[in-house]
Amino acid sequence: MASGADAAAAGVAALGISGDGEWAEACPPLRRNLRLLAPDEVELAKMLLNEGQKHLFEHWPEPGVDDDKKRGFFDQVRRLNSNYPGGLVSYIQNAKELLADSKAGKNPYDGFTPSVPSGEVLTFGDDNFVSLEAAGVKEARNAIFVLVAGGLGERLGYKGIKVALPRETTTGKCFLQHYIESILALQEASCKMAEEDGCHKKIPFVIMTSDDTNALTIKLLESNSYFGMEPSQVKMLKQEKVACIADNDARLALDPNDKYKIQTKPHGHGDVHSLLYSSGLLEQWKSEGRKWVLFFQDTNGLLFNAIPSALGVSATKGYNVNSLAVPRKAKEAIGGITKLTHVDGRTMVINVEYNQLDPLLRATGHPDGDANCETGYSPYPGNINQLILELGPYTEELKKTHGAISEFVNPKYTDSTKTAFKSSTRLECMMQDYPKTLPPSAKVGFTVMDTWLAYAPVKNNPEDAAKVPKGNPYHSATSGEMAIYKASSLILRKAGAQIADPVVDTFSGQEVEVWPRITWSPRWGLTFKDVKEKVHGYSSVSQRSTLSINGRSIFLEGLSLDGTLIVNAVDEAEVKLTGHVQNKGWTIQHVDYKDTSEKEEIRIRGFKFEKVEQLEVNYTEPGKHSLSA
Repeated sequence: MASGADAAAAGVAALGISGDGEWAEACPPLRRNLRLLAPDEVELAKMLLNEGQKHLFEHWPEPGVDDDKKRGFFDQVRRLNSNYPGGLVSYIQNAKELLADSKAGKNPYDGFTPSVPSGEVLTFGDDNFVSLEAAGVKEARNAIFVLVAGGLGERLGYKGIKVALPRETTTGKCFLQHYIESILALQEASCKMAEEDGCHKKIPFVIMTSDDTNALTIKLLESNSYFGMEPSQVKMLKQEKVACIADNDARLALDPNDKYKIQTKPHGHGDVHSLLYSSGLLEQWKSEGRKWVLFFQDTNGLLFNAIPSALGVSATKGYNVNSLAVPRKAKEAIGGITKLTHVDGRTMVINVEYNQLDPLLRATGHPDGDANCETGYSPYPGNINQLILELGPYTEELKKTHGAISEFVNPKYTDSTKTAFKSSTRLECMMQDYPKTLPPSAKVGFTVMDTWLAYAPVKNNPEDAAKVPKGNPYHSATSGEMAIYKASSLILRKAGAQIADPVVDTFSGQEVEVWPRITWSPRWGLTFKDVKEKVHGYSSVSQRSTLSINGRSIFLEGLSLDGTLIVNAVDEAEVKLTGHVQNKGWTIQHVDYKDTSEKEEIRIRGFKFEKVEQLEVNYTEPGKHSLSA
């Protein structure tokens, strides 16, 4: 029987590569080790040498030393090659091009003129908003939700996965539970509106994870019975990392801790498109008659307030791409959605980063740059990285691109000569850059909603948040939780309830409005119409109060609350809340974020609730009930 080495040599000969390895002459250490390699590894080695990567092998010892590690190196190269559209050759060539542009200081917007794109600006609670919400709920059964959740909470000062963080600490429900309950509430409401009887359409939910988050996300789902969703509805797609780059010649960087490994870093959430393409899910969904794919990020606790109306806009306007947006002050540190027209006639509607938008406007005949218009806001709305794509055109586009997204590189140079990097870099891509490759015929628009309603991401730790200039959003766990109470309070106010004004307090150096701590389950108040139908008579909530509503048919009918009230009811129970509820309630205690006796998820907020006294009522039996205190 021939030895493995003989078989490999025979394989090399079959590939037309001379057995003596002349092609590897420029790299003697590799040439000496060729007999260890399988035929496909020889091909990979050849490709690496052709692409100027011989440094990867220069430290390789004689055959017989570290042979397993050498084979392990090729296992990694094989993975890196298969996970990138076009393989490592494309990756290295793209890197060379982007690094040359970066060194030359090339402006990616050369030749483009910006203008204000067309889109919809919604006013919460008016007739148009209510009718768009209804249209969106009707469409939801034809939708797919895609959550990009590849990141840990390290930047927040939290070691776990971000979707496991409590969205708010009144109920302690985590972000992932809130997202799933919101999708299930949409699924149910949409089926109720469907013409056909017995609509049992389940909404697919895709979660893009990474090596950092995959196992922990699965554990969170399994240990909580998928928060009520059928496990078959949930699909996990894991993104892989990409090779790091050591210099302007796009030489791949070796891992500082292991010379037989290429250093890798995340490629960015733009990978979601290539993962969806290669998964085969798009064709499956198309065959099931689905129409919309909604992409969202991991820690915006207000997002689902905006989903029904934004989906309604997509459906009524026929948008192939609909970017969710919020009003944006000129020069505010959030990207602006902009129409770009090139001198060659190309057009695209994309996110332009705030630090690029102002100079671009000044350079193209707008002497004031990014300035507020008569509304008091910039005409370029703020991008919040939530996209609604029409499935048909999206699938066709991905057949052309295989999901490859326009990339960028952001090297940190050692000095102004731009000849060396402080540390290795890599190519990155963002999911919101998908429209860059679309033809001019594509219908690309946006939907603007009030920030208080739709956008309160949690991404900064307390120290960084405290350094944010006054008046700018903190985007911390503190501001994210307080924003949920503000939104609930303002929605109830619009529905006719008397909700007390907030007080201002400071937690971990962040000055925030503290509204009554009002929360409800998605199946209680999915749309504004749902909330309005459940608020009757004169109901009031004082500023120090906490109100938690968990059930479908719970009605506020002249409730006066001064303290804490928690109401839980099964779906078949109809509950009327009336009368005066008063107790000592829950008080807010300040927490020092350096106090290690508190859990991380509490420390990063800077506060916790002392549950002094509450009224908690549970309705477990079907039928009509009344709480009259």
